[in-house]
Amino acid sequence: MKSIWAPWRIEYIRTEKRQGCFLCDKPGQDNDAANYILYRGKKNFVIMNSFPYNPGHLLVVPYRHIASPEEMTAEERHEHFDIVSRSIKVLKSVFNPGGFNIGINMGKIAGAGVDDHIHTHIVPRWQGDTNFMPVISNARVVPEAIAATYQKLKGKF
Repeated sequence: MKSIWAPWRIEYIRTEKRQGCFLCDKPGQDNDAANYILYRGKKNFVIMNSFPYNPGHLLVVPYRHIASPEEMTAEERHEHFDIVSRSIKVLKSVFNPGGFNIGINMGKIAGAGVDDHIHTHIVPRWQGDTNFMPVISNARVVPEAIAATYQKLKGKF
């Protein structure tokens, strides 16, 4: 039997699964560090993905609960993609990745975990970051704790 040491996962396992939209709830709370919120704009915010593909996996999210880009106002859309660009700049300066995957999954069939609140994923990538684990063991290894990544990115926006 194969074992992968990931002690931070126990928090997710033990956490009571809430109803509602965490992308709406978290910015309403007054604890950005606990919620891994890195930046708050007028219409959008940046939050770290709690279950990242790689260190520095960010989400850019409108405050309004909307499902697709055509529902965004011009102001929301402009700020959203300005923050995507700013996020790339921050991640380049802190982590120096070799590239990025940037995308929006619209609808469950497209892989959206939250299909009714649009958000843009920004995933930094490095040569060899996928290694053999996903292919051989159907497992992904994220080599840095989320709290450590948050501390590196906090205040950079």
